[in-house]
Amino acid sequence: MDLDQILPIAIAVAIMLLVGFPVHEFSHALAAYRLGDGTAKLFGRLTLNPIVHFDPLGGILLAVTFIGSGGAFGFGWAKPTPVNPANLQGGHRGEALVAAAGPLSNLVLAALAALPLRYILSNPTIAAAVPELVIRTLFIFVLINLVLMVFNFFPIPPLDGSKVLFALMPPRLAWKWRPILEQYGFILLLIVFFFPPGNSIGGRIISPILDGLLSLLVGV
Repeated sequence: MDLDQILPIAIAVAIMLLVGFPVHEFSHALAAYRLGDGTAKLFGRLTLNPIVHFDPLGGILLAVTFIGSGGAFGFGWAKPTPVNPANLQGGHRGEALVAAAGPLSNLVLAALAALPLRYILSNPTIAAAVPELVIRTLFIFVLINLVLMVFNFFPIPPLDGSKVLFALMPPRLAWKWRPILEQYGFILLLIVFFFPPGNSIGGRIISPILDGLLSLLVGV
């Protein structure tokens, strides 16, 4: 991969670390605060300051996986936002709303970046005048946000989707299965996203969803 390919990916990743991840975690914190839990605010996480949300390992993995895949796919994370479910209004429903707020913020960011990108791509004259670096960076930023949204909505602990799943399950069923899924969630994630190698179950689920969302937002 040459510099022209790496540069837009690196810029999009940097924007994610400075904007995308902080917005994601701030959305968790704000939802929790509005629902009665001030834990995140107490720990200084009710802010868009990227420094307080930055996780070194998660940030490095985001850069390595997206650059290594040529911008096609990757994963990473910010520092998890502290939430005390016992303080939330609505019980498990409140917990689900807080969990969903993060991935939904990624969808909003993807849509905001897709608006100028779609306009540029739909106008050949404008597209010819806009630097390829700008177009590629916008596209990859949209893709990263969509990947993280879909990935986070997988109903496997510790991902946000698991909390949504538990809220939708009958209380007795959730009480029975939640400890088991939380104990073995990481192993399940490895199985879903790395087996079989090169054609994982998770990849086969995510790919058509991403294609549909990209077509809807960008028109490609």
